[in-house]
Amino acid sequence: MILVFCLYIWVDSSTWNVFYNFSIMKQEDAIRHLMNATRSIPNYPKPGIIFRDLTTIFQDGESFSLALDLLMNSLYDERSAPISFDKLVGIEARGFVLAGALAAKIGGGVVLLRKPGKLPYKKWRVDYKLEYGEDALEMHMDAIQPGEKIIVVDDLLATGGTAEAGCKLIEEAGGEIVKILFLAELPELGGRKKLNAYDIDSIISFEGH
Repeated sequence: MILVFCLYIWVDSSTWNVFYNFSIMKQEDAIRHLMNATRSIPNYPKPGIIFRDLTTIFQDGESFSLALDLLMNSLYDERSAPISFDKLVGIEARGFVLAGALAAKIGGGVVLLRKPGKLPYKKWRVDYKLEYGEDALEMHMDAIQPGEKIIVVDDLLATGGTAEAGCKLIEEAGGEIVKILFLAELPELGGRKKLNAYDIDSIISFEGH
């Protein structure tokens, strides 16, 4: 068994936040653990689809902690330096869980991208197409200031339509997207192609739809 020692250093405008992570689990073992912890439901929401239920990771303390550790390990640039950022943006709804938990560990504010009718103040809105219909995302106009560096967080990358819409919303507000993080990915659905202009990471991936 390999003992891994990681030092996380995150810098914002006013403080240094230092996090130590001790782990006796190899990264590949941690990924396998998360895949096994995910509940797979066949023929939902329609025949031929396998629904990957990530709430089974959230509800287990060890699994959720591992997921957060692996997501944090993705927040380094090509020089192995921590990515500089101002805020994390969570996409409704499970993205809220991940963005909030990460912010509690690494610092930074949290911005919510919500479905229509949920936000009370002045808001930006972007409409986008789904496979069978349309949807929209909204964000408060004062949530992101021009020039702020943003990490986008969501639970699952499938076709990429929702994440693409979220990125448009952030950029309309003047934000600069420095990273997009997903806990899980379905590569066969081609979501990365829609987001190829951005730096993307996912932790676990599953074959099929």
